[in-house]
Amino acid sequence: MDISFVIPCYCSEKNLESVINEIHAAMAQREEFEYEIILVNDNSKDNTEGLIRRLAEKDRRISGINFSKNFGQPGALMAGFRAAKGNYIMTSDDDGQTPVGKVWDFYEKIQKGYDIVCAKYTETTQKSMIRRFGTKVNEFMLYHMIGKPKDVGLASFFMAKRFVIKEIIRYENPYPYIAGLLLRTSNRIGNIEMQQRSRRTGHSGYTFRKLLGLWINGFTAFSLKPLRIGSALGFISAFLGFLLLVCILLKKLFIPTIQVGYTSQIGIELLMGGLILCVLGIIGEYIGRIYMCINNEPQYIIKSTTEECNEYRRDYDEEKR
Repeated sequence: MDISFVIPCYCSEKNLESVINEIHAAMAQREEFEYEIILVNDNSKDNTEGLIRRLAEKDRRISGINFSKNFGQPGALMAGFRAAKGNYIMTSDDDGQTPVGKVWDFYEKIQKGYDIVCAKYTETTQKSMIRRFGTKVNEFMLYHMIGKPKDVGLASFFMAKRFVIKEIIRYENPYPYIAGLLLRTSNRIGNIEMQQRSRRTGHSGYTFRKLLGLWINGFTAFSLKPLRIGSALGFISAFLGFLLLVCILLKKLFIPTIQVGYTSQIGIELLMGGLILCVLGIIGEYIGRIYMCINNEPQYIIKSTTEECNEYRRDYDEEKR
């Protein structure tokens, strides 16, 4: 197998078939290459599961994985990566926003010595302020927390060599953070600049709650910097509190009639209490993740695959005959 396409799917009944057709059209340009398409249904609310089953019945190169509940895009990618057999693995969105037809641009770029080639959007179709803000927060975390080079763009639309994916799927803990896993595996990352296309139908499945979970995951996934920042804030706060107490004491000594009210005391207590709670929250997040890892929290749960459904259908037809 030369190239594996891994596509997380969520409520993509109206868009998915056009994405598949775009892949077929692009791969037809080089018929000597073998490829497969792995569709991971993240417990869609529409009939995406049925569509994937029909597509897999028509084309042996297509296979499907169905989750028992919604685990999110990172979990769907991990499931697809574990099923992929290609020497190169390429991801794509299910809504047509990622121009997956540019697969050969990624392939040619990766032949120049890169281990990973990611899309770098010069223009984006994100109209939501929340999504644009989320993108900026994600970039901030990647640069300051995980050490992403400034000139390198990371996106969920990328192609990677097989050894990169083999290293990524060794991560078995819950809450996988794909960008962090890519950066942890290799620093030979190339970019292809392109414009993000508009979504054909529907709207993004990323709500504010899901984006918040993604930010927290990126904030605590592969770095101890949040704990160090919390410790630094604690020391700074304690030092400022000490200076303030010294100033109040000196004022009282030199001006005995000055009133030292409760307002400043309450303000200091609120500041200190807020910082303490903030640091405890960060520590709690780490402890919670340790607990989830000890508790064997799964990245995803597979309900069925198209291969299983097809085998069951063949057995049923034979029994009926």
